[in-house]
Amino acid sequence: MSVYSMTGYASAQHLAPGSSATAEAARTSAAQLGLEIRSVNSRFLDVSFRLPEDLRQWEPALREMLGARLKRGKVEVRVSMEAQSGNVNDPSPKLLQRLNGLQDNIKIWLPQAAGLTVADVLRLASSDTSGTPDWSEALLPLAHQALDALLDARAREGSRLATMLLAHIAQLRLLAAQAGPLVPQVVAQQRQRFMERWAEAMSLVDSTTLPESAQDRAQTEATAFAIRIDVAEEITRLNSHLDELERLIKKGGEIGKRLDFLIQELHREANTMGSKSAALPLTHISVDMKVLIEQMREQVQNIE
Repeated sequence: MSVYSMTGYASAQHLAPGSSATAEAARTSAAQLGLEIRSVNSRFLDVSFRLPEDLRQWEPALREMLGARLKRGKVEVRVSMEAQSGNVNDPSPKLLQRLNGLQDNIKIWLPQAAGLTVADVLRLASSDTSGTPDWSEALLPLAHQALDALLDARAREGSRLATMLLAHIAQLRLLAAQAGPLVPQVVAQQRQRFMERWAEAMSLVDSTTLPESAQDRAQTEATAFAIRIDVAEEITRLNSHLDELERLIKKGGEIGKRLDFLIQELHREANTMGSKSAALPLTHISVDMKVLIEQMREQVQNIE
């Protein structure tokens, strides 16, 4: 399965039946129905519509269509109806009679009101929707067309995100591999340093040799300290999370929320490595890891 981004855009247009056959004429004069779908990231599926009043009744069907194929994202659907341009609508006798009656009624209450001009009548005739094509049968097929294009766009963006995430996973594996050999070396160095400082402290006591009980206590304290600074477990868990991340990305589907959780766990392990680190090389590795993980977090927020 593919990895889908929640970011995408698609549009589709449908010309009214009987429109001019030439593409140029269609763009300039034909009545057409336009539909746009925009989507950005969101924790859940949040769909909003901007529909003309004549098509408002189709909102439930459109919502059901989108909900069946989209799982997450803030989605906005815009539908526009463009009347045929380039020609002036000829006012019908019915429209002229209605305008005349309305004008007479208004002048009863507002005698000083100016009368309608020819330009006013032509403008009102052009806005008359009685001759507007019935877009009901075209709306749902047009929405299917735009939705297919949106899913293709989200799949392309998702593929780019997946490639970037896999590259970051490879870099994190490399850093973890660099950190692994440093762990026993750092633990041994810190243990030796701890014993030396303990011996120095005990040398200040009026005794030529370090008492056996005190030496045992020093060994116990040194061991406890070594355990506290040992980050081998963090590296093991980090590699385990990387394995799961890679598996999910290659599997695809609805993986955004699980990826987000794993990114949080990765950050936890890298942060613990930094806090427990007793050597500068491990600290640098921890910082580099957190930079990569933060970059991954930003991109995972866009995955469905």
